[in-house]
Amino acid sequence: MRIIKGKTNFDFIGKRKIAIFLSSVVNIAIIVGIAVFGFNFGVDFAGGTVVEVKFSQATTAEQVREGAVKGGLHEPTVQGIGEAKENTFILRMGGVTQLTEENSVHAEEALRKLGEVVSITKSLDNGLIGVRFKNKVDEERIKSAVEGSGTGVKEVRSMGEAAGGIDYQVVSAGMADKVTAALKAGLVGADFEVRRIDYVGPQVGEQLRNKGIMALLYAMLAILIYVAFRFDLKFGPGALLSMLHDVVMVAGYFLVSRREFNLTSIAVLLTIIGYSINDTIVIYDRIREEMVKYKGKPLPEIINIAINDTLARTILTSGVTALSLVGLLVYGVGEIFDFAAAMLVGILVGTYSSVYIASPLVLWLDEREHAKQDHGGAAPRAV
Repeated sequence: MRIIKGKTNFDFIGKRKIAIFLSSVVNIAIIVGIAVFGFNFGVDFAGGTVVEVKFSQATTAEQVREGAVKGGLHEPTVQGIGEAKENTFILRMGGVTQLTEENSVHAEEALRKLGEVVSITKSLDNGLIGVRFKNKVDEERIKSAVEGSGTGVKEVRSMGEAAGGIDYQVVSAGMADKVTAALKAGLVGADFEVRRIDYVGPQVGEQLRNKGIMALLYAMLAILIYVAFRFDLKFGPGALLSMLHDVVMVAGYFLVSRREFNLTSIAVLLTIIGYSINDTIVIYDRIREEMVKYKGKPLPEIINIAINDTLARTILTSGVTALSLVGLLVYGVGEIFDFAAAMLVGILVGTYSSVYIASPLVLWLDEREHAKQDHGGAAPRAV
């Protein structure tokens, strides 16, 4: 079976200026959009709480979300996982503990009503409130006061006497407790069990985000070094630019769709980098072979011949890979769907960039090299 019968003779290089112009406009728009709007960072990077719950009766994600909002949660993200009959959902909430900037102000006001306060310290990241009363205060009163201000309390610890008073530490309850309480209040009579609770602190999320970016940079640097040694120095920039093009385009998918950008997204970008350079190297290898075979021909013709010769292989490889992703798009949910959709975008732009970004840049660098030789009075080098 042959999808393309016979030899094609499409003028890909002739359309390079239009393609590069359109790609540049789209890439600049995406970069500006990221700078202005930013990504919708998931719990992995922004920090927060993930709670997985399973209902014993038929329930939809919209019903769970409405119940959670009715129970007091603010803008929870609810996502169904598995088959619909499993009635299993994941709820994502920002923050690890119930102590927020707003709640901490109310809690401080409530504590000051209990007695003379010497000092109050707050750690929102750790969910802790440190208070020093001049006189002894019952721990239960402290707990009731903070809970009445809107922050759940796990425990109140007496830290003993200190200079000028007695120290107490209020440990706020986790966000998962608030999620569970909200579901019980908003979905009266609903029977569910909590299967999994994951916490990611803001500092850990920032570290994961930074390490993910560094992984992308290291991967592209290693590939650039390989291409420079494997082929020629003028081939390396084209490979690097096409990889950057593909990364930006896939990032644009997350920007426009507002899907969560998390560790799975980093895995997609790393996979796309590998896929893109694989297709680019196949074309580069054929260009190098044709340069030996057709000595004396202009480089644009040689590049066109190489791209046409590998066109059937490119379509087959990209098409078969895309078919597997279509299955994941139809049956996948949650992060699997996000992975498949971003990968499909990456395959399309990766195939495009190998033809219209990587190859034309080789031609541009070769023309610059010849221009320098001509300017210096040297005879033009044959291909």
